[in-house]
Amino acid sequence: MDTRQLAAFCAVVERKSFSQAAERLGVTQPAVSLQIRSLEERLGQRLLDRSGRRVEPTEAGLVLYRGAQRLLALEEQIVEQVAAGDAGELHGRLEIGASSGPGGSVLPLLLCEYARRHPGVTIALSVFDTQTVIDLVAGRELELGVVGAARRQRGVTFEPFLRDEVVLACPSDHPFAGSTVSVDDLRGEELIVMQEGAGVRQVIEDELRRAGIRLKELEPRLELGLQESARSAVRAGYGVTFISRSAIEADLAAGTLAAARVEGLEPAREISLVRAAGRSATRNADAFVAFVRERLA
Repeated sequence: MDTRQLAAFCAVVERKSFSQAAERLGVTQPAVSLQIRSLEERLGQRLLDRSGRRVEPTEAGLVLYRGAQRLLALEEQIVEQVAAGDAGELHGRLEIGASSGPGGSVLPLLLCEYARRHPGVTIALSVFDTQTVIDLVAGRELELGVVGAARRQRGVTFEPFLRDEVVLACPSDHPFAGSTVSVDDLRGEELIVMQEGAGVRQVIEDELRRAGIRLKELEPRLELGLQESARSAVRAGYGVTFISRSAIEADLAAGTLAAARVEGLEPAREISLVRAAGRSATRNADAFVAFVRERLA
């Protein structure tokens, strides 16, 4: 089969649009339509349902899509292995998505160290909220994702990658600094929370629920996006927030922020690696995962 036709077909299925698929592939919409038409003629099957507002695969199209993903991943592996040559050096581009916790602290340093070790590799790290990272990996737009909360979702698999403690951050001169407080103590504080979809927020909501409390009972009045936003507000003295310890290690060392423990809560998260289900990993992806596990062992 012509892998260009398969790539065009997969792009249409994933984007649910001929025009968006063409934009992703860097070709014209008529070129994509021609590729799909040629594929349907060769297979003697209607592969896409174009009757609705969005393009959807037919039953035959779903079968082809699953097989095409495997073929395209194998093609990518072969090209990568051939390009590596006899020396076996790594080349190409490694694209990773991460949520704000790991993406803003530990992961950039690991990627820089990996890039120095493999000068033939180009690295691109994109930072989003947890759900967006998962969606991009599921849609094959990113090969790897690193997120702070594993969620059930079709099309992706999760595996343990790193472990991170979640602490209550406060200004260094705050009465909570370095102490253990009760959940009731939080009711009188300006509690800053992250937006829906943030990994740390899910961890805290789950931990509070196990303690018989809902987050909204603490009446948080400030919802400030992701970790960097909440960290900035706490540093400026506007409240306290639950946050990944790795995200504030530099502040703790400099004394610009302090950490507190909440009695009865042991919030920690397993930072997870996200891969698309059924997608064969490239050498770059496997090498980076092995490097991180060796580095942090």
